Amino acid sequence: MKIEIYKRGQGRYTRISTFVGVMIVVVIGAVVLSGKLRAYFATTSPYVWYGVPTAVVLALGGLMFWLVNRVRAADFLIATEGEMKKVSWSSRKEIIGSTKVILVTTFIMAGFLFCVDILLVVLFDWLGVMRTGQSGQ
Repeated sequence: MKIEIYKRGQGRYTRISTFVGVMIVVVIGAVVLSGKLRAYFATTSPYVWYGVPTAVVLALGGLMFWLVNRVRAADFLIATEGEMKKVSWSSRKEIIGSTKVILVTTFIMAGFLFCVDILLVVLFDWLGVMRTGQSGQ
């Protein structure tokens, strides 16, 4: 069986990052699986505790390599990388400015809603709809 990479030079970074991201999740799952196997099968051999998770990582690694190189998946990842190159990313200065505007707006809205809430509590207490115990009964 010959291992061949579909459209080798295209979508390289997207394919690699997809493969690495999924394999990080798989390795974390294998570590958890190893701990569970050790807890449930404490009397068995360490080959079970470490062999089964290693086999899972190798099998899923091969599956991911195959999936990333399938024609439809590879074309999708190639197109994704092409679109990401077209994106006009904001500068650091623009992001910091936008973040400041959002934070200030959030705090102003929070203050406004706090004042409206206090006014409604006072109004409802005065009308007798809601008794908070603040006014003399």
